[in-house]
Amino acid sequence: MTVAVIGTGNMGAGIARLLASKGERVVIGSRDPAKAAKLAEEIGAGAEGGGIAAAAKLADVVIFAVNYPQAGEAVREAGGFAGKVLVDISNPITEDFKDLRVGHTTSAAEELQKLAPEAKVVKAFNTIFAQLLPAEAREGRDPVQVFVAGDDEAAKKTVSDLVAKGGFQPIESGPLSNARFLEPLGEINIHFGFFLGWGTSAAPAWIKAAA
Repeated sequence: MTVAVIGTGNMGAGIARLLASKGERVVIGSRDPAKAAKLAEEIGAGAEGGGIAAAAKLADVVIFAVNYPQAGEAVREAGGFAGKVLVDISNPITEDFKDLRVGHTTSAAEELQKLAPEAKVVKAFNTIFAQLLPAEAREGRDPVQVFVAGDDEAAKKTVSDLVAKGGFQPIESGPLSNARFLEPLGEINIHFGFFLGWGTSAAPAWIKAAA
């Protein structure tokens, strides 16, 4: 399986490094192909980098590490992601990081599904900070949970397997519409991390209080 990571920011680069370190074939796509190629060279492990369309064409699974306002442009540049498992990791945050741009009746993930109707969109990785992506950052801890929501069961299974391979605990989180609830969870984690003093090791966990 080939995993494309669209975006070279902290989350995109972190996921690319993690998956490459676990033996996945990784291709990186960016609006700046030279930047993607440089990141791939830094990662090594056979990673490749180039433009968005080229990366998407090679991939079975696409990690969509693009800021919410740029989503439409990236989908157009890719050509739509038809038939791909498309993993939305975003939170549609405002510029001051203190609020969400959409919610209640839709979500960033559902809006991405509208932009790429022939893709199988899955929500994941939106509730953790990039600093928790390296395996060594989680050594000695309970497994960090990653919530996985989507409408295609096979696509969710594929993403959950990648989550587990990265050393996280995948949590089945229902249909894609539940991203409306997961994105506010990501936003409150930002508040804990940056405004309430917890730092970037903060991450939400769902527990069963009784068997």
